[in-house]
Amino acid sequence: MVQGGVVVQFAIVAGTVIGLWIGARTLVDAVVKLARRFGVAELTIGLTIVAIGTSTPELVVSTDAALAGRGEIAVGNVVGSNVYNLAFILGAVSLLQVIPVERSLVHRDGIALILATLAGFAVLFDRTVASVEGIVLVGLFVLYTVYVLRDERSAPSIDTEYPDSRVTETVASGASFHGRDAALLVGGLALVLASGHYMVEAATAIATEAGISDWVIGGTIVAAGTSTPELAVSLVAMKRGHVGMSVGNVLGSNIFNVLGILGVAAVIHPLAVTAAAIESLVWLTAITVAMVGALWSGRRLSRLEGGLFVLSEGVRWALGLLRIFG
Repeated sequence: MVQGGVVVQFAIVAGTVIGLWIGARTLVDAVVKLARRFGVAELTIGLTIVAIGTSTPELVVSTDAALAGRGEIAVGNVVGSNVYNLAFILGAVSLLQVIPVERSLVHRDGIALILATLAGFAVLFDRTVASVEGIVLVGLFVLYTVYVLRDERSAPSIDTEYPDSRVTETVASGASFHGRDAALLVGGLALVLASGHYMVEAATAIATEAGISDWVIGGTIVAAGTSTPELAVSLVAMKRGHVGMSVGNVLGSNIFNVLGILGVAAVIHPLAVTAAAIESLVWLTAITVAMVGALWSGRRLSRLEGGLFVLSEGVRWALGLLRIFG
């Protein structure tokens, strides 16, 4: 009976992968049209609208966990998702194609990501996050978002695109954005989020059946599951030549996760974690600094660098599942 249940959960995981890719393709095309209709850079759209949209699973999981008093899942999901986003998603994307980045992404958003990560580390250093600290984190995210939008208006960034990018005519420069496109945007996001939700439930059931701890489940299985929207959208965006959206989606999601989601979860219910959280936070800080440093050094992420980041995520998962780390 148990084995049959596990088989069903694996089947659900496989089915949700299809839903994620269909939803991601639809969402990317609609968002590109929206960005060009209003003259907003794809990087800015990726850092804000797309990032917040694809991070909705993390928001739902962490707030639900906070309401249930399961701080390990709430915080582990945020920390694990951020490591996964940087090490695995950006690493995997760079294996497909070397990632060039805009100067503003490194100087403005890279620094913002490091500062946001350090802020998360600071509030979790005593292994608790009080409601007042949650309010401060949310306030910092609002300030960052306002700054990005104002900076876009005063000095629009130049989209980084590959010269051979295969962008369909429907998203060509100057295309209009109609009601049908808005419906596709909402529908694509809904399909991505629903697929991510059921993937998380199935993967968590499998991990729980295997006797894995809450912190490891939150930092690996749930984190990867809730990050599948970011993975799908970033891969599809990169394949279609929208580098700004692909990279901006990951960095924006990480900033939103640690400031917005962790903050909202703490406001709902104060969070408490074990000493394992500090180990994972040190790992997250190291990966964040290393990624920003790699992008800063040559304003690109090479295949070799991407491969090393993917390898580091494999090592983290192995250590966590073997109960050696985290």
